[in-house]
Amino acid sequence: MSEEPTTDMPTKYDPTAVESGRYQTWLDQDLFKPSGDKKAKPYSIVIPPPNVTGKLHLGHAWDTTLQDIIIRQKRMQGFDTLWLPGMDHAGIATQAKVEAKLREQGISRYDLGREKFIQQVWDWKDEYASIIKQQWAKMGLSLDYSRERFTMDDGLSDAVKKVFVDLYNKGLIYRGEYIINWDPQARTALSDIEVIHKDDKGAFYHVKYPFADKDYTFNGKHYIEIATTRPETMMGDTAVAVNPSDDRYKELVGKKVILPLAEREIPIIADAYVDPEFGTGMVKITPAHDPNDFKVGNRHDLKRINTMNDDASMNANAGKYEGMDRFEARKAMVKDLEDQDLMIKSTQLCIALGILNGLMSKLKRGSQPSGL
Repeated sequence: MSEEPTTDMPTKYDPTAVESGRYQTWLDQDLFKPSGDKKAKPYSIVIPPPNVTGKLHLGHAWDTTLQDIIIRQKRMQGFDTLWLPGMDHAGIATQAKVEAKLREQGISRYDLGREKFIQQVWDWKDEYASIIKQQWAKMGLSLDYSRERFTMDDGLSDAVKKVFVDLYNKGLIYRGEYIINWDPQARTALSDIEVIHKDDKGAFYHVKYPFADKDYTFNGKHYIEIATTRPETMMGDTAVAVNPSDDRYKELVGKKVILPLAEREIPIIADAYVDPEFGTGMVKITPAHDPNDFKVGNRHDLKRINTMNDDASMNANAGKYEGMDRFEARKAMVKDLEDQDLMIKSTQLCIALGILNGLMSKLKRGSQPSGL
């Protein structure tokens, strides 16, 4: 009696064994390249280029899967399709990642010098670009790699320069002074989308701002009470503001107070920006260190006094605190305010701290030339 034939069929599906080599076969057969059929209607998608700061995450998988569904459907419908792959250099964020890696090795970019540091960045890019392409392959994305681009490719850079120059020649780009996000470690400006906010412990410092007219009193006091979370910027104050509809302070508009520690007179102005319900309903205006104060300053033609250097140390506008780190200056100013009986109280609170892409580089806000 003959034995029945047997098969070695695994009891579980093994995707690795089934998919192994299949994606490369598709690529070798140029299945994802445009057909070149002039009669076919073209349809293309440019992949949102992932940053080379690290590996792809679940969000990338979800997004690219939807794109792959669309491009495959259009290909099956007879369209001449192109799904263009590419990656983004994410300059500042990638630099921060590389510098963090170097710090783990006990060195900095200054130890390496410019050329060697740039090579470290390119090595990082090559490493993570390779990982990203492996992840794309795992997902079987129908990308045309023969047209792959990188945001620092010469052609793309030339296109950006041309558009920039054309806009400048048309008068649509100009240079002005604006409040920006500034990274004192990398010493560079950051866009808002490169900044995330993390809750951190802070304090509200309530300070006396004495009236310039020593004989004048308000509510029986020779001063007004101003609260701030950043006393280190006080030397850049150029006004105190109240809301014009706030009847409590109408008589104060036009008066002057003495800026504590600086012994400089600043005016009390009226501006709708001030929330009468928040705190005392009076705020100090520091146009060079706060985006809202910057706008108030523009409306009232207030001087911008930047009190910090690019490394976040205090500059000559900070007076006796020049050369101090901003946080050292904060402690010194608080102590001086207390010693001069100008500190009313301080209360603990949680503040939103701006940091760069999860790295603990505490940013500062300041007015800098922006644009060209």
